[in-house]
Amino acid sequence: MSSTSGWAAMRSFSRDGSVREHRLAPGTLRRVAGLARPHRRPLAVFTALVVLDGALVAVPPLLLRHLIDDGVRTGDRSVVVVLALLVAAVALAEAGLSLVQRWLSARIGEGLIYELRSAVFEHVQRQSVGFFTRSQTGALVSRLNSDVVGAQQAFTSTAAGVLSNAVTLVAVLAAMLVLSWQITLLALVVVPAFLLPARRVGRRLAALRREAMQRNADLGERMTERFGVAGALLVKTYGDDDDESAQFRAKAAAVRDVGVRTALSSRVFFAGLTALAALATAMVYGVGGWLAISGSVTTGSLVALAALLARLYGPITGLANVQVDVMTALVSFERVFEVLDLAPAVRDPERPRHLPEGPLDVELCDVVFTYPAVSTLASLQAPSAPGAPGAAGGADGGGGDGAGPAAADPEEPVVRGVSITAAAGQVVALVGRSGAGKTTLASLVARLHDVDSGSVRVGGVDVRETTQAELRRRVGVVSQDAHLFHDTVRANLLYARADAAEADLWDALAAARADGVVRALPQGLDTVVGERGHRLSGGEKQRVALARLLLRAPSVVVLDEATAHLDSSSERAVQEALDAALVGRTSIVIAHRLSTVRSADLICVVDEGRVVERGRHAELVARGGLYAELHRTQFSDGPLAA
Repeated sequence: MSSTSGWAAMRSFSRDGSVREHRLAPGTLRRVAGLARPHRRPLAVFTALVVLDGALVAVPPLLLRHLIDDGVRTGDRSVVVVLALLVAAVALAEAGLSLVQRWLSARIGEGLIYELRSAVFEHVQRQSVGFFTRSQTGALVSRLNSDVVGAQQAFTSTAAGVLSNAVTLVAVLAAMLVLSWQITLLALVVVPAFLLPARRVGRRLAALRREAMQRNADLGERMTERFGVAGALLVKTYGDDDDESAQFRAKAAAVRDVGVRTALSSRVFFAGLTALAALATAMVYGVGGWLAISGSVTTGSLVALAALLARLYGPITGLANVQVDVMTALVSFERVFEVLDLAPAVRDPERPRHLPEGPLDVELCDVVFTYPAVSTLASLQAPSAPGAPGAAGGADGGGGDGAGPAAADPEEPVVRGVSITAAAGQVVALVGRSGAGKTTLASLVARLHDVDSGSVRVGGVDVRETTQAELRRRVGVVSQDAHLFHDTVRANLLYARADAAEADLWDALAAARADGVVRALPQGLDTVVGERGHRLSGGEKQRVALARLLLRAPSVVVLDEATAHLDSSSERAVQEALDAALVGRTSIVIAHRLSTVRSADLICVVDEGRVVERGRHAELVARGGLYAELHRTQFSDGPLAA
């Protein structure tokens, strides 16, 4: 048995055999065939080459037989030269076919990976915020990497392997039977000795592989958490270096140990197959030599049989586990289709309406909203997520998918009959306790979720009647934790308007009081801000985010705690930038610090998903309700404020 076929058999038998019992979703095979249709011509050529390559396997041993019997034994040098040249020509043809197959395989496989990855990425991008708050990022990335690659193998390595092994097995057995049916039967008697140990060791290798994946995932998760900026800061401020090293070493040791066991089991598996192949070859030479002496077979036939035997057991072991190989590839397809079949919770209408140009008013009319209990796939959630409503975020937690502290029951509305009107150019503030539903209301204006009943109108148009792209263009959002990509300042700003000139970037930075900050950076606009913008302070990051907002120049601005968690100096700078950003724009401002909303045209006090008070600052303080209580709490010198 060749080393290539031996390792291929080992990989095949080490796959998870439980996929045999897996039931594919209806229509999976039809959809796989649909993906193959655009590649049908290269697939047809690839298939023909695989068949031809498999059939050629039996040719060199047969040529060697004639070379020995008709050339060497008879002393005919011309026959020896011609047949030797033919053996060389077949070898070159096999090499050429292998190269062309590899090129076609790469072309088909990489093309399929490109198409599937693009389709999954674009589909995931269209999902609602709720999908992302409940889905594990690693699981999503795995669908675009491991599962997509596993799916394309169905067209290339798996399909080609099955076809090549089948053709090779038929060709080799046919040639062996023609040469000597007795030796062929003897060779087949040894087959169970190959397959039974292979299955047993394969189950152990599959278990070790699963354990290795889990151990590596644990190690990778620890490194990801500790190497991220936020995790590194936590370790630097709270961690114990010796304890961190000890825990890492323990996880790394577990990876090492399972690697050693896998390597040893693999070597035992491969050594066993090699030994059995050698024993089978010895049996063929022994019995064949006996038959050759008695004249039943020729010397050339004996050599040819030995050469064919070396090419017999690889295809047999490859085909023995073909069901697992095929199902593994099809399950990968199924997991990819599972994501593609998940309908986005927020979708564009078939006939969208355009928002009017100029200033826009915002109107919430008797809005009721409940966070959906399920907005992602169970296989994409963390193990503790199923059945844990609210685990992924609160009602006031940035558009999370859970019901939140104000409504632990996922069927309980988070927003209950809210009506608010912000005239064009007005500033409307939403205030209230944490978990009251303020962020949820703001997210409905940006259509991160769709209301259960009632309507949200921007410029007189229900947000469900326009496209999300147009709404993003006209409604800008800045949250308390403004996100910056791990890229340059320039790239983060151009994300809002890709065609902006450099002068536009500096104008937006100046309006956001961030131009001095950027000029002081080592490479100015071309400075990489680091993961989540951690090279900048909180106030600097917020001002860059506001510059991005100003560059987009939206008609409606949603500010969700844009000055929260900032020191006084940073808050002052950001507040000045906000004052510039809000001029002439309809603004929905969420704030815990009431000092930032005193000048708002309308203040709405939200409590348990309802607007319980509305008015301007002075009249709300005088009214003595919840707003006055919040005001006393924040501005009192008593123990409560402390």
